[in-house]
This record gives sequence, C-alpha cells and structure tokens, in this order.
Amino acid sequence: MVMFSAFFATYAVLMGQTAGGPTGHDLFDLRNVAIETGFLLASSFTCGLASIAADKRSTVLFQLAMAVTCAFGIGFLVLKGQEFASLVARGAGPTRSAFLSAFFTLVGCHGLHVSVGILWLLTMMAQVFAKGFRADIQRRILCFALFWHALDIIWIAVFTVVYLIGSAK
Repeated sequence: MVMFSAFFATYAVLMGQTAGGPTGHDLFDLRNVAIETGFLLASSFTCGLASIAADKRSTVLFQLAMAVTCAFGIGFLVLKGQEFASLVARGAGPTRSAFLSAFFTLVGCHGLHVSVGILWLLTMMAQVFAKGFRADIQRRILCFALFWHALDIIWIAVFTVVYLIGSAK
C-alpha cells in the first residue's frame, strides 16, 4: 500500500508533465478501461464465492470459482497488455514524457501484482486439490482473498485518478 501511495503521489505531480506530447485525454479509451474494470470487479465477486466455498469445504465450487476468478484476471491482463502495446506503437511509451513514465509505472505495477495474484491463485487451487481444506490452507486462502480484494480497491483508485480524471479535458 505504501508503494502504491508513492506511485499515486508521483502520478499526481507528473500528470501535466507531457513534454508537449499526448495527454490522458488524447490516449485513454474509457470503453476498454470500463471492460477491464468489469473484469476485476467480477473477479472480486467470484473470489468471494471461492472463499464461501472454502468455508463450506466444497472443493468443486471452490475450484470453479477460482478458475473463473483466474479467467477474469487473465482477461484484465490481456486488455491491459493490448493497451500498453497500442500506446507504445503510437509513440506514447514510458520514455515519451514524465506523465507517461508515471502512468506506465503505476498501472504496470498494478498489472504485475495481478500477475502475481494469478500465480498465487493457481497455487491455492493446486494445494486444495492435493491437500484439501486443512487449517493452514484455509488461512492461505483468506490471505489470498484479502490480497485480491486489495488489488480491486487499488484498481478503483487507478480507474478514478488515472483514467477518469486523466481523460477529462
């Protein structure tokens, strides 16, 4: 959280430092970002369902909910990767301006955390498959769920500060 706070502060300071280049208004496609946001919010819901299934010790429902959570997370990352590739192809890469450096750092760091979360999710699925719902596994599932929900909260802040405010003229 401290790291993301620092990235948000940096982004806020550098938001207008475009070096004569494109601004968020020129670059951001809010329709795609809304789809990305929908993926993450839906993944938070399915992660919650997986937590409920774990509490009920329902292996099938747990695995299904985690698989859907994983699919939503991967969908988010694919769209985010396409956005980054499109920006770089249009000459709006992280070296273009301080604004874009801050943008790629903040949003890319969030994407990195989603990637780590997906690896953690797959690990939890494997552990439940191999060992069931032991107390230590239940605790790890809870820690994963807290991490995943925290990523969604951070994304809402990114969506608001970077995309909504950043695309306003």
